[in-house]
Amino acid sequence: MSGNASGNHGNRTGWAGFWDRGGWWKAIAFVVVYLAVYLGVGWVIDKTAGDAIDFDDVFGDPLSVFLAVALPLIIGSIVLFAFAASVRWLPRPLFGRQPVTGRWWMWVAPALVVITFVLRLFGIDWAAYTGGVIATTFLAGLFVGIAEEVLTRGIVVTLLRRHGYREWAVAVLSSLVFALLHTTNLLSGQALVTVLGTIGFAFGFGMMMYLTLRVTGNLVWPIILHALTDPSTILATGGIDVAGSNQSPLLTFAGLSTFVFLIFALIAMIFIRGTANGRAAAGEPELHTTVPTV
Repeated sequence: MSGNASGNHGNRTGWAGFWDRGGWWKAIAFVVVYLAVYLGVGWVIDKTAGDAIDFDDVFGDPLSVFLAVALPLIIGSIVLFAFAASVRWLPRPLFGRQPVTGRWWMWVAPALVVITFVLRLFGIDWAAYTGGVIATTFLAGLFVGIAEEVLTRGIVVTLLRRHGYREWAVAVLSSLVFALLHTTNLLSGQALVTVLGTIGFAFGFGMMMYLTLRVTGNLVWPIILHALTDPSTILATGGIDVAGSNQSPLLTFAGLSTFVFLIFALIAMIFIRGTANGRAAAGEPELHTTVPTV
């Protein structure tokens, strides 16, 4: 892969200038560092407050949910916003209007996510959880949405666009990075087959979030949809990235989203067009760009 970009933001020097020039390897390097910080925070919490976490049933107690799930994500979100502020990407370009407009068919993606959420909402066995667990799980879900969307549809997409990649590559690469984040489930002892299935679902869901970003025009909407998806999935299955034992017909239909998202993602890859021409937000000047090959 190779490419070159120059322009107002492309000419900045130092720390901000380094990241403004973007690149796929910078995206991967940043994600690896973030994961190390996130996992490190989790390790510290386990060592210092592990006695307060019920590892056999994390979602059986609000404090367990907060310490084991929410707190690492809260700290991770703070780290991401601190980085974005350090390179002057707040509020724009991360929360600026998208530099490439969406197409009508892209509305199918957020619609599919909302339908799946509604099915889970009515299929969850709410009586199986206390109010505190439900509230804390949705708090954790909020920070899942913030952290993972700012990381992948925010920072990673910005780095790819800044380097001049076409939107097809931006969509696929950012979704692939998002999917590979879930390989860390191997560290918690999950079976390889389960992790591979999660990666497949995550790629499809990542494409749904990219399409939502494009068609709504702002990162806020993928954050909201992601923040609703994860806690409803957790409460429906009783855990993170597990099959669960709730046999509700509504959850059976919701479970089909794994295949629906992936199929629609593969179809969408055929039709995604356009390039941001080095811009990460609307209104920025286009860069003189040699489009990198992938």
